[in-house]
Amino acid sequence: MTPRYRKNRNPILEQTQMPQSALSGKPQLAPLVRRIPLAIAALTLAVAGLTACGGDSKPVNAPPSASSSGAPTESASPAPSESSSPALAFTAPLTGLPIEQPVNKRPLTVMINNLKPARPQSGLSHADMVWEILAEGGITRLVGFFQSNESSDPIGPIRSIRPYLIELGQIYGGVLVHAGASNDALAILQRNKKIPDLDEINNAGAYFYRDKSRKAPHNLYSTAEKLRAGAEHRKIETNVPLPQLIFDSNPDLSGAAPASEIGIKFELSDYKVSYTYDASASKYKRSINGQPHVDKNNNEQLTATNLVVIATKHKTYDSYGRLEIDLNGGGEALVFQQGRVISCTWEHSQGDAVRLMKDGKELPMIPGVTYFHVVPNSKPISSHVTYQ
Repeated sequence: MTPRYRKNRNPILEQTQMPQSALSGKPQLAPLVRRIPLAIAALTLAVAGLTACGGDSKPVNAPPSASSSGAPTESASPAPSESSSPALAFTAPLTGLPIEQPVNKRPLTVMINNLKPARPQSGLSHADMVWEILAEGGITRLVGFFQSNESSDPIGPIRSIRPYLIELGQIYGGVLVHAGASNDALAILQRNKKIPDLDEINNAGAYFYRDKSRKAPHNLYSTAEKLRAGAEHRKIETNVPLPQLIFDSNPDLSGAAPASEIGIKFELSDYKVSYTYDASASKYKRSINGQPHVDKNNNEQLTATNLVVIATKHKTYDSYGRLEIDLNGGGEALVFQQGRVISCTWEHSQGDAVRLMKDGKELPMIPGVTYFHVVPNSKPISSHVTYQ
């Protein structure tokens, strides 16, 4: 996108300089006095005196004044007003929202603990995009992508990574942020040193910290500032080509069914996610197990503009319950926007983002935060999602 800048110019008010004749006294007025009646001469002198004193000029918004004929004279035109908040020239890659400066840096892709003792988590209200996806044993992991709305607030609790979570981060060019890994995930990271990752256990411990008010292992945190410093220290390339997402502020939802109350079920009863559409804010408010899901930093309820549910193949491959989750095969999907739902499909090609398709065309996201939810396709998607 070619940057567009606009300079704000404040009007400059120039004071009228006094004519020299007004300062030179009677010698310039004497000829006039000899030719006109004394009363008119006195009036002329009075006007000259006002000019010599530099009297205030009439405000530009003053009402029209009357001329000697009684007809109103033309008032000065109002000065053009400048917008107090000029249109922003750039958009955030993951949200499509306007921003002041271009964002080309990799997103921070943070593995966030979603066990009950880890709630409420910190920092999710500043994420551009969030994925909720199963880990072993039926628990879910939250993966927050932080790019355009970073703050100095804590992010966490931070937990370990899995092979498909590595892949998820790579889809969007992210710097992986985690604390340790499953054996298979660790083998991938050790084998491919070019994968950008910050691991509290193995390579970047100095850029994480423990919160003493919480019990381990649910007390590991960092901040965007610390993580960016860690990426710089590890010489992780910051500016790389990222997939381009499409956005539309007014998508065609004419054929979409109403859906202002949504429930999403993963596997365990402790992970019942629900959303309520707030039409006044054009956002979905997130709850978990019937209670508002809030950000510990500000006690604000988590919200999203777009909700996506994708169904895909899940396979348990060891006695511990570790999973393989297919993020490439495509399949059934649901998109929730503006209190309505669209049934569609999802697809993913190497080097590209996950795309949502309907009748051969990609569905755009509405500018804002998007929450993705990945559920098993062993059952129909309707068994995981309810709405009304």
